[in-house]
Amino acid sequence: MRVDHVSYAAEPDGLQATAERLSKLIGVEPVDGGVHPRFGTRNVILPLANHNYLEVVEVLDHPASDKAPFGQAVRARSEAGGGWMGWVVAVDDIHPAEERLGRESVEGNRTRPDGVELRWRQLGIKGLMADPQLPFFVQWEDMAVHPSNGASAAVALERLEIAGDPDRVREWLGLPSGYRPEGVDFTFVAPRGTPGLMSVTFTTPDGEVTI
Repeated sequence: MRVDHVSYAAEPDGLQATAERLSKLIGVEPVDGGVHPRFGTRNVILPLANHNYLEVVEVLDHPASDKAPFGQAVRARSEAGGGWMGWVVAVDDIHPAEERLGRESVEGNRTRPDGVELRWRQLGIKGLMADPQLPFFVQWEDMAVHPSNGASAAVALERLEIAGDPDRVREWLGLPSGYRPEGVDFTFVAPRGTPGLMSVTFTTPDGEVTI
């Protein structure tokens, strides 16, 4: 299990403008990710080092966005002004998480502009919607086409600041008390406040940048 990516919902001026702003802040060239036909959304990717990436996502005017929990989550966050929507962990086998949470994962796919199709399974969007401190899970079908591929080693995901309770997050992930993740640092604040991903810090050639 590892942190895979962070998701940022498009602000009122739309997907491209939002992605361009974030691109300038951290110095990463945005890449058109394509449409998620099952979810009624589309995204732009900012590839990062260490098999991480920043996803900027926008809801489409499509029936799927009203039915799929992921589309509902993106719509709700964008209608609230946009911003950090959540964080995502990657697992090699999603079945233990399915058994622990008592629900089945759903298939996801999108086709990049170059015609390459990415496929995965994901689980936990409803948990994120109910308690935004919680991540959701993904299992990639083929890491050879992972969205982080082609990233420069110069910009990396450094730290997540989350309003919430670390014990609640560890319980959701099925991790023992006191577990410390590798690669990305976590800061938990306001355990009794409104939960959610508050900020993300990146290391860049010009120093740390927090968004």
